[in-house]
Amino acid sequence: MNNILTKTRKGFLMVTLFATLLSFANETSFYNVNVEANKTTLTLNYAKAGSALSIKDVAGSVLYSETIATTGSYKREFDLTFLPNGNYLFEVEKDLEIKEIPFTLTEGVANFNKNEEKLVYKPFVRVSNDIVYISKLAIDGEDLKVEIFYTEKNRSNSELVISEQFSNENSIQKAYKLEGLNNGSYEIVLHSANRTYIKNI
Repeated sequence: MNNILTKTRKGFLMVTLFATLLSFANETSFYNVNVEANKTTLTLNYAKAGSALSIKDVAGSVLYSETIATTGSYKREFDLTFLPNGNYLFEVEKDLEIKEIPFTLTEGVANFNKNEEKLVYKPFVRVSNDIVYISKLAIDGEDLKVEIFYTEKNRSNSELVISEQFSNENSIQKAYKLEGLNNGSYEIVLHSANRTYIKNI
């Protein structure tokens, strides 16, 4: 398999991703939180239908999840008294970004610290004919590991054909030629910021 770079298309992908970054930066306030006793009300000012909202613990276990059904303002009240004292986070996952909103829970009362919020950009994968393009904004310099597996038709065993690690780069852009695509299938596995993303081709 040949590793190829196409500068024109690479630039187009990064323009798209930076536009997403700038649109987020221009938002006055992505969310608001109101805590009254044991009731925590989360308001998302720029929700998008199809986005995923979840509550996770520090180990990454999902304690609550839902798919947001509306675009625009979203509001939900949570009673968090069922959770033990500790550190948690609300997570809002859109197409290319994940917003982490951490909070500490004490006797059912949530305390939020905006300085601990984090925005994670997901890898962007696009396939055109037999070329796969992979781009990622890594504002905090997080690593990206790319693994590409190939499985021939009528076979169950996959072969690792590409394995690359990228570190300390603010923007990562790669293109790979998928040889033999008509005679088998590919699985793209991307690891970054303790998350795994999979795309089957």
